[in-house]
Amino acid sequence: MRYKVTFVSGLALGYVLGTRAGRERYEQMKKCVRTAAQNPAVRNAAETAGQQGRQFAGKAFTAVGDRVGDVLPASVTDRVRVLRGRGDGSAAYNDDWGTSNT
Repeated sequence: MRYKVTFVSGLALGYVLGTRAGRERYEQMKKCVRTAAQNPAVRNAAETAGQQGRQFAGKAFTAVGDRVGDVLPASVTDRVRVLRGRGDGSAAYNDDWGTSNT
């Protein structure tokens, strides 16, 4: 509940500040953001952060998969391992549960 109140408060504050600033200020902020996004240093930092995030997610996936694999029944873990091997996205397929990747 606390997070909902915080979110709604932030949304209301942003709306009020945005409406008071007017269109000119909005266009000025938009131009500033566009300029910053085109900066090579910002692009490199964003790319590095994305790569590090993917690496961390891969490590977390492996760690969680290893721990969960020990707890779940063998029939479930076998099906998940089969799905991992098929997840290349090149073609539609039906897995062991009868769902498709389309």
